[in-house]
Amino acid sequence: MREITATGQTVDEAVQSALEQLNTTRDQVDITIIDEGKKGILGVFGAKRAIVKVVLAKNPIQEAEKFILDVVSKMGVDSEISTSIDGNHVTFDLRGEKIALLIGKRGQTLNALQYLVHLVVNKEGNQYYTVTLDAEGYRERRKETLEVLAVRMADKAKRINKKVALEPMPAFERKIIHSKLQELEDISTYSDGVEPHRHIVIKPS
Repeated sequence: MREITATGQTVDEAVQSALEQLNTTRDQVDITIIDEGKKGILGVFGAKRAIVKVVLAKNPIQEAEKFILDVVSKMGVDSEISTSIDGNHVTFDLRGEKIALLIGKRGQTLNALQYLVHLVVNKEGNQYYTVTLDAEGYRERRKETLEVLAVRMADKAKRINKKVALEPMPAFERKIIHSKLQELEDISTYSDGVEPHRHIVIKPS
């Protein structure tokens, strides 16, 4: 974390001086006014310069990128990361060799890492972000798999005329199932159980 203590005729002038030295903008820093200064008589006699401390704030997105690359490196995976921000949602997309190690069985490793990244991004609490951590397009492939599973299990529930329980899934995957089966009039879905064993139940109407 970089910080600068700067002076100026006014607080604004002192802040501007610090921003120039840090080569940044006001929205990227935390400012503490140490002394507001004093104009003095005729602007000269008894004048006192303003003093401010300006600290370059941590960028939560960059911090998360560093965290991700550090973790995957320790897992023995050489990966590149690309980041996209849409409003308050951040998507980190990983590409590289041995990417299957990061995904794990049914995405369990990737989901666990996504949870940790979510904590890192929101650690400071200045702004809340939702997070998606993807690897070589896995999330889209998983979505397609879940939608096919949803339709197949709904057909089974109707055929045997009984409730069908699916395996436990994280909330964002359960949402995919719920959304897909909303299209069917003769099927309803609900979540049951307690995390991390919360799962979807498909019920024929």
